[in-house]
Amino acid sequence: MKIRKIMASICLAIMMGTSAVFAGDSHVDVNTATVEQLQTVNGIGKKTAAEIVAYREAHGPFKSVDALVHVKGIGEKKLEQIRGSVEVGGDANSAN
Repeated sequence: MKIRKIMASICLAIMMGTSAVFAGDSHVDVNTATVEQLQTVNGIGKKTAAEIVAYREAHGPFKSVDALVHVKGIGEKKLEQIRGSVEVGGDANSAN
């Protein structure tokens, strides 16, 4: 019985570590990402990715991830879905 608990704990630890590798700790920078790179984020399709790039080109770099709600197709619900996968880097000192 004790061996089963140990084995279960080991399997769980391996699965959690593997999922972290596949999920990745990397974030997509919304200030520098291409449409294709933005589409790698779960919840961002081609249309939304294009809207992010168009908004960035029209208004300058995003100052915060929260500013993504100004992009057509991104509301509070979508923002919360993608928040852990995106970041604001690049030149965030210019706009939004």
